[in-house]
Amino acid sequence: MTETATVREPSLVQALLPLLALIAMLSLSVYLYGSDSSYGANQIALLLAGAVAAIVGIRNGLHWDEVQQAIVHGVSVATGALFILLAVGSLIGAWILGGTVPTLIVYGMQLMNPAWFYPATCLICALVALAIGSSWTVAGTLGVALMGVAHGLGLSAEITAGAIISGAYFGDKMSPLSDTTNLAPAAAGSELFSHIRHMTWSTVPSIGLALIAFTAIGFAAHPKALDADTGLGSLSQLIQAQFSIGPHLLIPLLVVFVLAMRKFPAYPTILIGALLGAVFAVLFQPDVVVKLAGNDALSRPMALLSGAWKSLFDGYKSASGDAAVDELLSRGGMVSMLNTVWLIICAMAFGAVMEKAGLLERLIRGVLASAHSTGALITATLATSFGTNVVAADQYIAIVVPGRIYRSEYAKRGLAPVNLSRALEDAGTITSPLIPWNTCGAYMAATLGVATLDYAPYALFNLINPLLAAVMAYAGFKVLHITPRGELAQREATPVPASQ
Repeated sequence: MTETATVREPSLVQALLPLLALIAMLSLSVYLYGSDSSYGANQIALLLAGAVAAIVGIRNGLHWDEVQQAIVHGVSVATGALFILLAVGSLIGAWILGGTVPTLIVYGMQLMNPAWFYPATCLICALVALAIGSSWTVAGTLGVALMGVAHGLGLSAEITAGAIISGAYFGDKMSPLSDTTNLAPAAAGSELFSHIRHMTWSTVPSIGLALIAFTAIGFAAHPKALDADTGLGSLSQLIQAQFSIGPHLLIPLLVVFVLAMRKFPAYPTILIGALLGAVFAVLFQPDVVVKLAGNDALSRPMALLSGAWKSLFDGYKSASGDAAVDELLSRGGMVSMLNTVWLIICAMAFGAVMEKAGLLERLIRGVLASAHSTGALITATLATSFGTNVVAADQYIAIVVPGRIYRSEYAKRGLAPVNLSRALEDAGTITSPLIPWNTCGAYMAATLGVATLDYAPYALFNLINPLLAAVMAYAGFKVLHITPRGELAQREATPVPASQ
């Protein structure tokens, strides 16, 4: 008999202890540091909660070597995603320097029409967030400008904020540059581009319904004329003064899109996109590249090499003199992903210890006992992610912890990992800005100047997406199963005993 066979089953109180410790520390973290809590304080909370879980496991018969091996294995599961995140950081920096992201922003701004302000606001934020992979950056830059436009046109601040958040979170959710979009498949055990393709079935209809609703709401609005002085026009002009803009600069985006559609592996695809962006920077933005290098002692060829290389590891730093433009474009580089990598490592370590000590299984036993059907299991995942957003106040934790909890059960029932990763994003990512004390809700309220509970009824995409995901789950629409040969197949969501 092995030593692990003598491990005692944890009680419900023991299983709850690390979770309660985590909730208490995360609440204190948010109270002390606000939206900055994810920059170190939450990581400490995760490690300390993991230590509590380890103590419980050791008390029940585990040895430290077993706990340590579980941590190593748990972190190793996310290694692929960590390298992808680092490559994404390089891609963002290179695409800004090369003009790809600025071109997407300028073209998106040109879609603005005063007669369709609310849907146009949602669509612009969606396009820019899709390009840069950050809902926070979009809200803090374009969102602020659009709130000013709404004020000048006499339109509702609450509805405008809801449209901004709807578009920003659609783009954030669907962008391969987003940290949450990379985190969800890492937690669920799926592949990045397979995850994104599977999300389109719940996400695209949701944003479509939201755009229709924003259009209907806008019928009663009568905005005044939109000009450069309202904010958007000048922002577009400043970007064009800093970069050369043209459709040819979208070629790196097209290359990445084609490689993704052809199911090329995510890491080399993104790395190729980053390198191509650096080449385009040297060819089409040489003066911007030399300026980024910031070393007058270098010859021009060496300065071009230095600037392009710098964008890959340190990102792009805008110095236009305009705060909105500089905030929007100063980002990227591998270094920008280090905090997210840190958070993922700590979260995966916490989940691994909880799993090894049998605490996760004990926590979800009651939920799984009642979730007999596939639809019920997916809905339980959605509810757990939302609940984690409420109690843990962090969208990353709302993705990682439920991912660790439900991963084995999805595999046991023959469900493809993309079902789990999609559910994690349909609720974990999307509902985070709807909760006032969540870091995302607090950030959006402070940035846009509208209270969370005031804009929440108008964050239509964020409200529709989880509900539509639950309906699709019970209908069995696009629920993928693993066949005996390991292939994906779609079947109806029929009741499945929890023991299977």
